[in-house]
Amino acid sequence: MTSGCTKEACDFRDALPNFRKIKAVVLGVSIDSTASHKKFADKYDLPFTLLSDEKKEVVEKYGVWKEKSMYGKKYMGIERTTFIIDEEGKIQNIFPKVKVDGHVNEVMKMLKGE
Repeated sequence: MTSGCTKEACDFRDALPNFRKIKAVVLGVSIDSTASHKKFADKYDLPFTLLSDEKKEVVEKYGVWKEKSMYGKKYMGIERTTFIIDEEGKIQNIFPKVKVDGHVNEVMKMLKGE
């Protein structure tokens, strides 16, 4: 429930009708528990699935579990990343180190081929 995750989730929530028009599916993944995801989804009325990766298997396989630094202190965390995966399960595009503001529009433009 950090401010960045909340803003990004709400931005995708608000744009979901546009994603549905182009038959795109929106999923969120984090290492938080399913109970935490349910609380978050209920609080912000999120109409898409949030996947729990408590064992960090997915985030490690996708290469987004990385060493980060804040105020000179190093720690492990998820690098905010968006993956576009086609109908066959192949990664078509990766948006690494996502900046939340404007990201939903950036994803939509890429999906529409603009």
